[in-house]
Amino acid sequence: MIGSIIAEYANKISLWCSNRCCHIPITLPLICPPTMYKQFSITFSPEILVESLFNSVDPYMRPYTRQLPTGITMIGEGCGRVIESKSSDFPVGTVIMNQYGWCSHAVIDVNKRDPQNPLRKAPADYPNDLPLSLLLGAVGMTGMTAYFGLTKLCEPKEGETVFVNGAAGAVGSIVGQIAKIKGCRAVGSAGSDAKVAWLKELGFDAAFNYKTVSSLDAALKEAAPNGIDCYFDNVGADFSSTVLNHMNLFGRMAICGSISTYNDNEPAKGPYPFVTILSKQLTLRGFKVPRWFNEWPKGMDQMVQWITEGKIKYREHVTEGFENMPKAFIGMFVGENTGKAVVKLQGENAWL
Repeated sequence: MIGSIIAEYANKISLWCSNRCCHIPITLPLICPPTMYKQFSITFSPEILVESLFNSVDPYMRPYTRQLPTGITMIGEGCGRVIESKSSDFPVGTVIMNQYGWCSHAVIDVNKRDPQNPLRKAPADYPNDLPLSLLLGAVGMTGMTAYFGLTKLCEPKEGETVFVNGAAGAVGSIVGQIAKIKGCRAVGSAGSDAKVAWLKELGFDAAFNYKTVSSLDAALKEAAPNGIDCYFDNVGADFSSTVLNHMNLFGRMAICGSISTYNDNEPAKGPYPFVTILSKQLTLRGFKVPRWFNEWPKGMDQMVQWITEGKIKYREHVTEGFENMPKAFIGMFVGENTGKAVVKLQGENAWL
C-alpha cells in the first residue's frame, strides 16, 4: 500500500521533517527524491498514515515563517483521513485534525504528546451534512479562537457594544455573530463594500469599509455612538490605537492578531496608548487559542449547535489543489478571501 502511494504521489510529497511527516519545503516545485522513498513507511508502532483532505492557510503563519529557515516544513493545520494504521485508537477511516504542515500525506506517531499540537479526532456525532472543512474553520481552530477569545477575555454582557476588525475573516465573522447571540451590539470593519454587505447579512448592527472612510475616528464614532465595551483585535498598529480612544471605562480588549504588521520589515510605530489605557482602566490581553485545548470539545459542540440552529452562518474561500497552497496563502494578505480560507486537495471527499 505504501509503495503505491509513493508511486502516485512522487511529484507531490517531499522531504521528511523531524516529526516524520511528509511535507513540502517553502520553495517549490514539489519533488520527493528517490533516495527518500525508503523512509516513507510505518516502522514504529503505533503510527498512522493520514491522507490530507483539507489544508488550512491562516494569517498567523506569516510571522512564524519569518523565524523559519528556507527549506523546512511549512507550518499549518490539516484535516485528513487515516488510510493505514497501527493504532487501535485511530482505525482506518478515522478523520483527524493536526498541525502536520503543508503535505498531501503524513505519518503521525499517536504516542507523541504535544500539548500545543494534540492529535484530535472529528467528533463522533459530527453532522453528516456539514463539510469536513469546517473542522479547520468555524468548528475548528478559527471558531475556537473566536469563541474563547471573546467569551473568556472580553466577557461580553448583554447590551454592551462589541467591535471587531477584520470582521469578514474566518475569526472576525464568528466573533460578531457570537456577540449577537450574547445580546450585544455588534460592530465590524472590513476591507470592501461586498464584505460589509455580508456582515450586515450576518446580523452586524453596524459595519464600515475602513479603506474608503475619510476618517477611522469618525467612522467608529458613527458606528458605536455609545462607545466600545469589548474590542476583538485582529489588525493591530495604528488602527488599534484609534479604537482605544473609543473604549468605555473598564473596557476589555482581546488581542488575537496584528495582520497589518505581518509584512512590515521594521517594527510598527504609533501613538503612545498607555495614558488612555490607564485613564479608562482598560484590560488588554493577548492570547493563543491552544491555552484552552482542554475545553475545545465543549466549544466545538457549541459551535455545531449554533450552526445547525442557524444562529451562526459561515462562508469558506476554497482553493482547489495542493499545488495552489502558496497562492491561497498569499491571497489572504490582499483580501481575496471572505470567511475561512482552506485548500481542498483535488479528488478528495469533503464529507464524512
